[in-house]
Amino acid sequence: MSESDFPLPPATFELLVFSLKTQCEMRLGVLPIAEEETGPDLPAARHAIDMLAMLVEKTRGNLSLEEQRLIENSLTELRFRYVQASEEAAKSRGAGAAAAPEPAS
Repeated sequence: MSESDFPLPPATFELLVFSLKTQCEMRLGVLPIAEEETGPDLPAARHAIDMLAMLVEKTRGNLSLEEQRLIENSLTELRFRYVQASEEAAKSRGAGAAAAPEPAS
């Protein structure tokens, strides 16, 4: 079976939410995307969070209870993880600056 023969999952709201959530988790460094650790990509993670937030606004009143819970819980979790990653990045920058030797006068 070749790659083109692999069946794609059906296009559902749940798949869209999981796709954006997974993308954000990869950008936050929660899910490794490569063997090499490069650190979180906070702007890209923020973009994925903003996309989910926009979906919440645009679909308000049109989702089943399960769909509403899925997207709102995903958004809450990702926002929390974003804050954690931002704080860790700030600590790393602060530690890197403190560890850097002062230039000689």
